Amino acid sequence: MKTWILIFGLIYAGLLIFASLKSYKKGRSVEDFMLAGSSIGMLLGVLTYAAALFSTFTFLGMPDFFRRHGVGAWIFLAVSDGAMVFFILWFGYHIRTRVRQLGFRGVAGLISNCYGNKWAGYIIFLTAFIFLIPYVGIQIQGISIFMGAAFPGFIPSWGWSVGIVIVMLVYSEIGGLKAIVYSDAIQGVLLLTVLWIIGYNCLSAFGGLEAMFDQVEMDNVALLSTPGPEGLFSAQFFIASMIAIVMIPVTQPQLTTRLVVMKSMKSMHLMAVAVGAFAILVITPTIFIGMYGASFLKDSLGEYPVAQQANAFFEEVFLYRQPNAIAALALVGLIAAGLSTTNAQIFALGSELRGLLKMEEKMVMRITKIGIFIFALIALLFSELIKDQIAMLARVSFAGTALMGPMILLGILSRRKVSTFIIYASLLGLIVFLLSLTGIIPQNYFGIRLDLILFAALATAAYISYQMSPHSTQTN
Repeated sequence: MKTWILIFGLIYAGLLIFASLKSYKKGRSVEDFMLAGSSIGMLLGVLTYAAALFSTFTFLGMPDFFRRHGVGAWIFLAVSDGAMVFFILWFGYHIRTRVRQLGFRGVAGLISNCYGNKWAGYIIFLTAFIFLIPYVGIQIQGISIFMGAAFPGFIPSWGWSVGIVIVMLVYSEIGGLKAIVYSDAIQGVLLLTVLWIIGYNCLSAFGGLEAMFDQVEMDNVALLSTPGPEGLFSAQFFIASMIAIVMIPVTQPQLTTRLVVMKSMKSMHLMAVAVGAFAILVITPTIFIGMYGASFLKDSLGEYPVAQQANAFFEEVFLYRQPNAIAALALVGLIAAGLSTTNAQIFALGSELRGLLKMEEKMVMRITKIGIFIFALIALLFSELIKDQIAMLARVSFAGTALMGPMILLGILSRRKVSTFIIYASLLGLIVFLLSLTGIIPQNYFGIRLDLILFAALATAAYISYQMSPHSTQTN
């Protein structure tokens, strides 16, 4: 397998070098570096958006979610992603219209301008930082798991994590957002290829689709219905998760930026529809992989400590039970996924920081690049704390940033000078949500999930803020 890893690794490295050199321009403007010149076409747009959305979480989190919780994960993922696609079509139009009026220096900078209040931008940046750093840590941890399994004892797991962060920093420094977009395109193709090859192998082990469900029914019938073996998939979980996922284009800056940098409205609309098709294609094989893990690995996994079960599942299915060439391709695909998503999210945090800085542009860029380095270092440290529950960590990231959705939408849609009430209500909502995650306060009240309560409260606060605003100008 190591020979195949070397072959595929060199091919991938060559593609990255070519992409970074193609993206590099001497004397390029800040617009070129940070926003890829706002000239991304439909095909690249689909691949970069999908790669930023489906990443190491797709490789590792989604199969494990199906393995542990059953087919209810399809509703959580596919239906919610489908709803998100329709939301992209609507939201993309409105944010691009607003950007034409106010310019774009990250979501935080845009919303600060919409409200005429710097605290709106600070709160959005703080939320992105708190919840994107763990999500970046997921990508880094996923790579260290696989590399440690492929090269046991070669270097400590943190060594692989450090390596991927260094490559990411160098790559983004050379090519900026355009290089990241090219990296995403490579990763998107690899992602689909690897998942379908391994998914097909897992499905073949059952003897076909019908045989797979028959086998799973015999092994653990709870996997074939909601709420699943662990009782996760309640109606409230589905509703809260759908809200969090639908809000991704609004509140995850790396994805909002990709809507803004599309070269035309038509390209953005075509990209949104294609992302929906990509979502179905990428989620489907993860069902086969997860069900394979539930049926064929259940005895051996029982021998592992609970904290290591997910890791053992990944190693068995993606490496040890695949032909050497496929295992090597999976490893390179995982590296590609981790690199592109880590790049996208850390770079997005840098873009958000840039939007809050009011000084000479050369100094702003210097501080932004230092910020990107610091964000990457913090994510690296956090990755060493992540050992399990990859899918749930991703969902918490989506849910946390979704709390900013009402404030962002109100700022973009309203043409009034909106009351600042929603700004401080959003900050309070963020604090309450963090307190619930740390266990200081409960996560359910009167039988209702706290994240649902908070989102409803913030949506109400947005409506109140709108009604409190002057009526002197037309609204959208």
